[in-house]
Amino acid sequence: MSWTVMPSFESYEAARDSFAWDLPDEFNPAVDFLRKHGGGEAAGVDRIALEQAYPDGRRESYSYRDLDRLSDRLAAGLADLGVEAGDRVGVVVPQKPQNPLTHLANWKLGAVSIPLTVLFGEDALRYRLDDAGAKAVVADPSVREEIDAIRGDCPTLEHVVEIETDAPAGDGRAFDDVLAGNEGEDVEFDAYDATPDTQTAIMYTSGSTGPPKGVLHSHALWLGRAAAAYNYFDQGLGPDATVWTPADWAWGAALGGTLFATWHHGGTIVGYPAEGFDGDEAFSLLEEFGVTKSFMPPTALRMLMNVESPADEYDLDIETFAAAGEPMTPEIVEWVETAFDDVAVNEFYGQTELNLAVGNSSSWFETQPGSMGKPLPGYDLAIVDPKAADAGEIERRDPGETGEIALRPHDRSVFFDEYWNMPAKTAAKQVDEWFLTGDLAERDDEGYVWFKSRKDDVILTAGYRVGPMEVEEAILEHPDVAQAGVVGVPDETRGEIIKAFVEPSERVTPNDDLRAEIRELVRENLAEYEYPREIEFVDELPQTTTGKIRRLELRQRDGE
Repeated sequence: MSWTVMPSFESYEAARDSFAWDLPDEFNPAVDFLRKHGGGEAAGVDRIALEQAYPDGRRESYSYRDLDRLSDRLAAGLADLGVEAGDRVGVVVPQKPQNPLTHLANWKLGAVSIPLTVLFGEDALRYRLDDAGAKAVVADPSVREEIDAIRGDCPTLEHVVEIETDAPAGDGRAFDDVLAGNEGEDVEFDAYDATPDTQTAIMYTSGSTGPPKGVLHSHALWLGRAAAAYNYFDQGLGPDATVWTPADWAWGAALGGTLFATWHHGGTIVGYPAEGFDGDEAFSLLEEFGVTKSFMPPTALRMLMNVESPADEYDLDIETFAAAGEPMTPEIVEWVETAFDDVAVNEFYGQTELNLAVGNSSSWFETQPGSMGKPLPGYDLAIVDPKAADAGEIERRDPGETGEIALRPHDRSVFFDEYWNMPAKTAAKQVDEWFLTGDLAERDDEGYVWFKSRKDDVILTAGYRVGPMEVEEAILEHPDVAQAGVVGVPDETRGEIIKAFVEPSERVTPNDDLRAEIRELVRENLAEYEYPREIEFVDELPQTTTGKIRRLELRQRDGE
C-alpha cells in the first residue's frame, strides 16, 4: 500500500476486510512528512505546510521546503551540541513553528522527542525531563523560570535552547543561534537511516490515576495516527485540507492525530499559540484560514455552543469536527446538526500507549451520539471480563454487558514499545496479543462501543456499580452547569455515596435550589441510586492537560 495517500473504502465492512498495515521497510517521519511533498518540482515545492498565526496579529507561512531546510539547520546545530541518535530531547513549546521543527530535527538525528506542555509547573517538568534522561530541551520563554529552576535536579540535561530570545537564561542558548549555517543557506543533512521500529518519542500519560508513565513509541506511531485521522476526518485529508486544533501540540491526539497526520497526507496546518480558548476567536480562525477539518475536544465544542448563529456570523468552510479526550455528550452532536449545514462531528478514542483505534466516520456509518464508534481498520476490539484479564486470561463479554476494552493491533509496531523503566507495568498491559486499556465500556449488537468509566473510577454504592461518566453527562444536561466531576466517597451505610463537584455557569449563583434541581434531573434521567447525594460547587475543576477531569485529585480533595 502507498503511505502517501491512504486508500479510500466505500464501506466500513470493506475497510475492515481489505485494510492492511504493510509498513515500509525504511521510514523516517521527517522525510515522510516533508520531502515527499517538497522534494522537487513535481511534488510542488511551494505547497504550504504551516499557516502560523499569533494573538498579536502576526502571520507567517511555511512551505514544506521551508520546514525541511529549517529542520536540517536545527538538526545540524543540535548535532554540534553533541545530540546523537538515541538521545532524548524535550520540547516545551506551544503552537509555534519551533515545536514541530524540533521534533523533525530530532528524527533527522535519530534522537527521541519528549513532547511537553508549557502548562506544566516545576514539579511536572522536573519529573519528566529527569525520568526520561533528557540531554537537551527546547523551551518557550513562558517556561524560562521553571526550566532554570530545575536544571540542578536533572543531571543529564546538558543544554537548554530557548526560542524567541537573544538573551537566554543562565547558560542556555538562543534557538536562532543553534541553527547551523546562515538564513537562506542550505545545510546538507542526511537524515538518520530509520525504520518503523526506530524509537521516536517518550509521551507521558496524563497521570489522572497515578504518577505519569513514560510511554516509549517507535516511528510506526505516526503512521498509525495518520491512518486513524484519515478515517475520523471522513477520508478528507490531503493537499486540499486545511486543519486546525486548539489542543496543545504536546498532546498525542493533537501532535500525531492532527499536526503530523495532516503533513503525512500533504495538507496545511494552522498554528495559533492561544493562552486560553474563546469561541469567537476560534470561529474567526476557522474563517480566516478556510479550515476544513478541526480536531476540537468536547470541552471546546461546548464553549463554541455559546456563540450564537455561527454559520450566519462567519463564512466557514468547515466539513468535519473530530473530538476525543472525553466522551461527547448528545447535545454536542445535536448542536452541530442544527448550527451547520452538512458538517460531521466524529468522536474517536485511543490511548497514549495504544494509538487511536476506535472512532466514528460519518462517511461509513451513522454517528450515534455518546458512542465512541467502532474499531478502526487495523485493530480488533473485545469487551472482556476485567477480573479475568487481571489474572492473565481473556474472557469476552456478550453485547450489552459492561467489561474492559481490550485492543489487538494487526501490526504490533503501531502500539507502544514499553513504559520507560517500568518493565512490570509494561508486562501487565498485555495479555497474549491483547492490550488492556483500563476503560470500561459496552458494545451493542450493531458494533458501537459505549464508554462507561475508568476501571478504577467505578463507584460501588449500596451494591450497585455506577460509572461516574454517566452521572456527569446527566448533570451536564442542566443549563446552569458548565462542568461536572463525580467520585465515590466513603459512607458507613452504603459503602460509598456519589459526590458531584459542579462548576456552575458564569451567569448563575449556586445555591440549594440548584442542588435540588441537579439531583432531580439525575433521578429522572438515570436511576434512583445514581443521583449525587453530595454536591459541592467549585470555581474550577482540576483537569489534565488533555482536558480530562482528574477524579483522583477530587477524591483526595474530599479526604482533606
